[in-house]
Amino acid sequence: MKINDEVSKRKTFAIISHPDAGKTTLTEKLLLFGNLIRSAGTVKGKKSGKFATSDWMEIEKQRGISVTSSVMNFPYKDYQVNILDTPGHEDFSEDTYRTLTAVDSVVMIIDATKGIEAQTLKLFKVCRMRGIPIFTFINKLDREGREPLELLEEIEQVLNIQTYPMNWPVGMGKRFLGIFDRYNKQFVRYNGNEEETYIPYADLDNPAYQSLVTDPTYKETEDELLLLDEAGDNYSLEAILKGEQTPVFFGSALAPFGVQTFFDTFIEMAPNPTPRKTTEGITSPDNPEFSGFIFKIQANMNPAHRDRIAFLRVCSGKFERGMSVKLARTDKVIKLSQSQQFVASARDTVEEAYAGDIIGIYDPNIYRIGDTLIEGKEHYEYDELPQFPPELFKKVTAKNVMKGKQFKKGLEQLVQEGAIQLFKSHRTDSYIIGAVGELQYEVFEYRMKNEYNVEILLESIGERIPRWLKTDQVDESLFDDRNLLVKDREGNYLCLFKNDFALRWFEDKHPKIELIDLFEVNQYDQSYVN
Repeated sequence: MKINDEVSKRKTFAIISHPDAGKTTLTEKLLLFGNLIRSAGTVKGKKSGKFATSDWMEIEKQRGISVTSSVMNFPYKDYQVNILDTPGHEDFSEDTYRTLTAVDSVVMIIDATKGIEAQTLKLFKVCRMRGIPIFTFINKLDREGREPLELLEEIEQVLNIQTYPMNWPVGMGKRFLGIFDRYNKQFVRYNGNEEETYIPYADLDNPAYQSLVTDPTYKETEDELLLLDEAGDNYSLEAILKGEQTPVFFGSALAPFGVQTFFDTFIEMAPNPTPRKTTEGITSPDNPEFSGFIFKIQANMNPAHRDRIAFLRVCSGKFERGMSVKLARTDKVIKLSQSQQFVASARDTVEEAYAGDIIGIYDPNIYRIGDTLIEGKEHYEYDELPQFPPELFKKVTAKNVMKGKQFKKGLEQLVQEGAIQLFKSHRTDSYIIGAVGELQYEVFEYRMKNEYNVEILLESIGERIPRWLKTDQVDESLFDDRNLLVKDREGNYLCLFKNDFALRWFEDKHPKIELIDLFEVNQYDQSYVN
């Protein structure tokens, strides 16, 4: 019974958005609610010297962007909350995609002035593909932006999902008066920098609120509310939990306004930990035997100790510090004596955890992203995590050949972490690293220098189209610099085609050779390649 009680308290979700929509700022406000910080930083902290808690890497503070997912755990009311703050920048989308496998719901932030942007759409599609419930927070209502009805229409048309506005804004920018909280039947008044006021609908007739209810902006919004009640979609928690309807909240993370109302309602509605697919069927969170999977590995969270932390989503049972578990990939038994929970890079030892929790375990260089850990005699693995093919490729070498040992260590650890993908040229054995975007190379170069004391040289080989090959179909004589034959770190062959023309020419010339597009496969199935 204890496990069921604990699992029902867990709320585990990711916050996703396009860069600058306010994702990290909203996260900071939620940490305030959990009494984990006394004042919220912002991602624009370079001038003030105060930085967002979830942006813990030095390069994040310098650039004012999130480049890696961070995890924050805290109690709130009767719940145990696990927030995963993801990078918004598309160059780090693979880290975000993996993070989405570890959550039960998602908060999608949309900038009220810009609406749906390219990265928002990409992330939304991944959520829909995985059937993750999506809660929408339309941010920056304290600025002039697009009309709320227009934003709802765009969400429905572009994302192909029903919307249900949980609250409705009265004006915006300088005309912003507050929101009608439709779910809780109250008006939440915006008072500038002062605390918001909560007025039950029944009390709005009070003479004290005469100036509010006679305001032209307020009267105009009343008409919009009538339209929503008559023509809008009906609220359906069942549709929300299936990912078919998104509840929409309006507010301002920076002000902050509407955040408390949003979070209280979200925590009530968001799903508890759900059953997960494995190679042997479905595993329920209330299964008494512990199991979980590693969705992220982070090197050097504590540079003084050069540590490696594996982030583990607990999927079933109870975790206890010091317990022995089996690594499903190797059948090796491991004792989990060092375990932590997080607020970004700050850590506390955790003695126990339950399904839904995200914990960090010390990695003595034995784990891989996607690994399953199991208690007991059963043998199964959780679904493989999606891996996406890189689009940019560069040869990498150490500037100083005497730093070869540090170079290989840094390269190996950052590849295992998933920061970049590593390939070896079949002919020369030179190292080639692949990335989704240019910013990943900047972060890689920065971290090699600052965490491993190695300066590197990067030589671009340009955008390439990667296609994996079956081992028994590889004929070395068919490849050259234009169609570059390489191996990935698992020893699988692939060809880096110089452009679409080179790819089509090869397909026409060698129709019997099967070229595998990893993006279409959408998961790394080695048996399919081999």
